[in-house]
Amino acid sequence: MKIAIVGAGIVGVTTAYELAQDGHAVTVFEQRSAAAEEASFATGGLLAPGVLSPWSAPGAMQMPGYFGSQAALRLGSALTLSELSWLRRWRRAARACARSGEPLLPLRALERLARYSHARLQHLTESLDLHFEHSAGTLLLLRAPRDAEALTPALKALRDAGSTIHEVDAETARLIEPGLSPSLALAGALHLPDGLSGNCRQFALLLRQAAQQHGAQFHFGTRVARLASHPAGVQLDGEPESRPFDAVVLCAGVQSAALLQPLGQRLPLVALHGSSVSAPLREELHAPQGVVVDVQTQTTIARLGQRVRVSGGAELGRGTAQAHPQTLNTLYRVLGECFPGGVTHSSGLQVWRGTRPMLPDGPPAVGATTVPGLWLNLGHGASGWSLACGSARALADQIAGKTPDIDLEGLGAQRF
Repeated sequence: MKIAIVGAGIVGVTTAYELAQDGHAVTVFEQRSAAAEEASFATGGLLAPGVLSPWSAPGAMQMPGYFGSQAALRLGSALTLSELSWLRRWRRAARACARSGEPLLPLRALERLARYSHARLQHLTESLDLHFEHSAGTLLLLRAPRDAEALTPALKALRDAGSTIHEVDAETARLIEPGLSPSLALAGALHLPDGLSGNCRQFALLLRQAAQQHGAQFHFGTRVARLASHPAGVQLDGEPESRPFDAVVLCAGVQSAALLQPLGQRLPLVALHGSSVSAPLREELHAPQGVVVDVQTQTTIARLGQRVRVSGGAELGRGTAQAHPQTLNTLYRVLGECFPGGVTHSSGLQVWRGTRPMLPDGPPAVGATTVPGLWLNLGHGASGWSLACGSARALADQIAGKTPDIDLEGLGAQRF
């Protein structure tokens, strides 16, 4: 088939590769000048387990004082009606998860897709001989005994899926991550040896090249102004007529809602902003070896080659392109508390603020719409890097009329 993909972030690139290697004629349209320039540019790096990505789903990490803690969601001064509606649905789902003490369907769907995606990523990495910055092992720091309670639903989903989780004391945590500050007060930690972190943008650029080798064409600096139906197609900015395709896959992140609305497709998709700081490695002995998650602040610290990246924050409805000063203060503080002396602050710092396209129950929308020929692969939120490879393969199977290797319950757009 002749297939158009709108968006060349990590989700769009993985989708392009899977469809191209299946033999389809794939054309990707991206408004930026290169792949992975927006939400995929400087992500926190956490690949697995996906449900441990901060703000991955309602109830995945529930801290006391939801709007008052250091991990709080920061709200803009003038939220739109759609943002307020999204927020109510998110909070309602989080309360339901907290009341049950069990991982609800969205959290289970998220973990199922994350595990499938992890396996697919490993397959692609090995079969294509891809070399990108990555590290193994995930350590969750528990600064207080109650921190473990916040993780109960997510850990239950992981254990039910067969993940290995070791509860360790502070001394053992420092053996796993020798660079942790001896003055950092810890009640304990949770170690997931199968955890993984990696450089999302590096992987996306490598896979784009692999997709091109299968014939995929990428058009950068090209904005899609409108989606067409009957037949499916895309109308580019400045062109009077739409270009026809057998199918169109929308992977355009937060811009997707505006493209869907004229076709009668409404998704409760909002932009949740997060930030990261990447700093050059100063002393390897004082830096993380894998990925460390500070549960109390929902901050992730990941080792990416010769750099360390600290990420976190969640801002709803704030339109500025600059990172929130309090978010940056938290990132710098947590990095200094956990790994003092591990990075260089005087030069080479990269501060980034990205936009996570999020749906109110957590998982993405993967599959067909009610418009013939229009498919969705979007709304991955904070877990885009964790879920991209799996959702791309599952969508490619659906387009080919095959049954995917994963149960897609809880992932369709029809749930809204």
